[in-house]
Amino acid sequence: MSALHIIESAVTVATNLTLEALPQAVPDPDPVQPPGTEGFTTMMGWARWVALAVCILGLFAAGALMAIQSRRGEGGEHVGKIGMALGGVIVISAGASLVGFLVS
Repeated sequence: MSALHIIESAVTVATNLTLEALPQAVPDPDPVQPPGTEGFTTMMGWARWVALAVCILGLFAAGALMAIQSRRGEGGEHVGKIGMALGGVIVISAGASLVGFLVS
């Protein structure tokens, strides 16, 4: 027997043993919300809507300040504030989606 034939035989035996050890069907249970968490999901929904409302108000305020200060030549300084408010909307939406995925 050559060394190559011995290695091929060992690989074949190892592959067969590995395939036999694996389960044939992986269970896929339906996601179920834990009991007693209905109040938590209600609070998260309220918190998400309040936080998004605050971000929208922040956008309104930044826009108003830009309009007022554009008359003085200082309108471009509030672009960063708009970016921060939009960043907040993105973070809140991502957090709400993540919690919704984990809870439901």
